Amino acid sequence: MKESPEQRRYVMRAVRSRNTTPERAVRQLLRSQGLSGYRLHRKELPGKPDVAFMGRRKVIFVHGCFWHGHHCPRGKRMPVNNAEYWRHKIGRNRERDQTCLAELSRLGWSVLIVWECELRDKPALIEKLVRFVNEPSIDSNQQPCF
Repeated sequence: MKESPEQRRYVMRAVRSRNTTPERAVRQLLRSQGLSGYRLHRKELPGKPDVAFMGRRKVIFVHGCFWHGHHCPRGKRMPVNNAEYWRHKIGRNRERDQTCLAELSRLGWSVLIVWECELRDKPALIEKLVRFVNEPSIDSNQQPCF
């Protein structure tokens, strides 16, 4: 059964921008590996990173595949209704992501993008997180895989 515009509006308004399920899962994985001491959603940093290791100058963004246009099946899916609006919105999100990454890099921060779909392989994600957090910060910027 198709949703009415009012039902869809209700669902879309319920979508969170902070403390999402994928974001909480990443934080739980970090804690499980003893990686604590991070701060959340630092407004003074470009893009308000989801996780910031201030002393190490490392930040982690947890991106939803749909919202940030990932190349996985969920990210490639485009709504049928109002398709032009969504294409434009996701394009703006990607542009904003690139601008924030460039600014963080300019300021000397290392960036890791964790995609929502990566949560399916927890051992691989744990390895990726541990390696990123523990690596020396010698210009080790992680570029998003768009």
